[in-house]
Amino acid sequence: MKRLFSILIAVLAVSVMTVAQNSNRSKFATDMYQAKHEMIIEQLGLTQTQQKQFMPLYEQMEREIYQVNRNARALASEVEKKKNPTDRDYEAAASALSNTRVQEGDIEAKYFEKFSKILSKKQLFLLKQTERKFTQEMISKKRKK
Repeated sequence: MKRLFSILIAVLAVSVMTVAQNSNRSKFATDMYQAKHEMIIEQLGLTQTQQKQFMPLYEQMEREIYQVNRNARALASEVEKKKNPTDRDYEAAASALSNTRVQEGDIEAKYFEKFSKILSKKQLFLLKQTERKFTQEMISKKRKK
């Protein structure tokens, strides 16, 4: 009975830790997206009207890009977990990982057209500059830790 109780406590502790880790990751991701969006709004000088039109589209684009990457990582993870992956498994995973950039580019091109109806030419340019700047700042902060 004591052993069963100990196992139950251990399983409960692991479950709580997992939920806490996922919650922390989720909060971190939410904070990152929020910081990025605030930087974009500020750097592009978006008006209230532009914000209302642009930000939902931008968030939708981010979700699509995230999903492409998530799917490729999931496929790669499946191959890594297999005891004896075949060449076909490796090829499918490698292809999915390699094609993520192409798919990201296709998604960005699709949204660029939509963004161009909301943003000025200068703001379109500043968007890419701001995304790059945000990424560089995050990498720099990570290195300082």
